[in-house]
Amino acid sequence: MNIENAKSQMRKGMLEYCVLLLLKHQPFYASDIIQRLKDAKLLVVEGTLYPLLTRLKNDGLLTYEWQESPQGPPRKYYIISQAGIDFLEGLNAVWLELNQTVDYLKNN
Repeated sequence: MNIENAKSQMRKGMLEYCVLLLLKHQPFYASDIIQRLKDAKLLVVEGTLYPLLTRLKNDGLLTYEWQESPQGPPRKYYIISQAGIDFLEGLNAVWLELNQTVDYLKNN
């Protein structure tokens, strides 16, 4: 098994959670989401992010609004919905449980 493949699969599994965590604090333009994730050492490309954003929007977890841009056409800013906030609270509980499980297994 390839460690890079395993790393990629783990990152994909966390991407939805990380995007919702970002959007909980403020609306973001897609390229800003990519940059923030990159700053956090979670590398994501547009071809991965846009389908995820569309799915989250279709599931009612995100909305969006168009905002004028000083550098060209209006930009679509993604906003977490109340359903997204509720879902994120559930993911937070799952993350804590998984983290405790991994810590337990590493230490025992």
